[in-house]
Amino acid sequence: MGYPVILFVDAHVHYPQIDVIASYGTQLLEWLDKYTFPEEARFSNKEVADKAAAFFLDELLKNGFTTAAVYCTSHPVSVDAFFEESSRRNLRVVAGKVLMDRNAPISVRDTAKTGYDQSKALIDKWHGRGRNLYAVTPRFAPTSSPEQLELAGALYKSADGVFVQSHVSENLDEVSWVNELFPDADSYLDVYSHFGLLGPRALYGHGIHFSDSEIALAAETGAAIVHCPTSNLFMGSGLFQFERLKNSEVSLAFGTDIAGGTSLSPFATMKSAYEISQLQGYSISPEEAFYTATLGGAKAMHLDDRIGRIATGYEADLVVIDLKSTPMIENRTNRADNLGDLLFAQIVLADDRAIRATYAAGNLVYDRKVLLDNPIKG
Repeated sequence: MGYPVILFVDAHVHYPQIDVIASYGTQLLEWLDKYTFPEEARFSNKEVADKAAAFFLDELLKNGFTTAAVYCTSHPVSVDAFFEESSRRNLRVVAGKVLMDRNAPISVRDTAKTGYDQSKALIDKWHGRGRNLYAVTPRFAPTSSPEQLELAGALYKSADGVFVQSHVSENLDEVSWVNELFPDADSYLDVYSHFGLLGPRALYGHGIHFSDSEIALAAETGAAIVHCPTSNLFMGSGLFQFERLKNSEVSLAFGTDIAGGTSLSPFATMKSAYEISQLQGYSISPEEAFYTATLGGAKAMHLDDRIGRIATGYEADLVVIDLKSTPMIENRTNRADNLGDLLFAQIVLADDRAIRATYAAGNLVYDRKVLLDNPIKG
């Protein structure tokens, strides 16, 4: 079957949480208190951030992702560490410092003013430097005061091509909390709209419990909704309505959402997205799944003018896939009689062993053969 060449886009992921993946037994709000905030507090230490960023990016490339939208922590050094490592690999990435001035431990909080000042300095330092792009990153509405969200909206408009990323409507308790904190808003997504945080290059993770008006608002403003299926299942958050949002012309992408998500594999992400849709009577086609994980993700991030295609003038970010990476997959693909069947076998059965090589801007940044020839010694 040869080695087809594509690329994958992860539109929602938290690099500082890589060490707490597969942590047991909580849903969203308890997860933040028990795992996320204590772990992210460690990232005030540059050495901790350096180590995590290097490991995370190596794992990202090992799984075939060449572009990602990444959450750092509230500490500026976590952003420096990430962009330093992404620059070494010459990756097309979007990332930003988390803004969070309330409803969180002091070890991970900033203030509206310091959050603005630090983000502005980081935009000046990193946005457009090499292949790095900056995202204004309020964690989610409950952990930012109205003043901070107002300043985040100003930051979003402060420089050409700046992104914004956050979370929306992931968990029913979270939705209720937002309704209490912002009683004048028409909906959760309307909170962000009020502060000027919707539009092109706006990436919102989850959107599971959207009302009709929120779906219409996302479509109208061009904000992308990032489906994080392994996280939604693992955290018990709910079932994303892929067909409904797609038919409403909402821009969609996939995210691994580590560490709420359970895998950095695009195949695991596509498989879980298929299973979630199956539970609602809709079958995402293999072609649709691969599109959302590749060019669709690039379009959602407004990067499809430079990545997502193998064509003249596009950045040479490429992933080589081994269609027969395991005996089980080889046996199954031998029976495939069309492209969709071949792709679906990869969605269901493949993992990082299927990633033969990853290239960033034409340079080899991961080679599975080198890894196999030089195994890590215990």
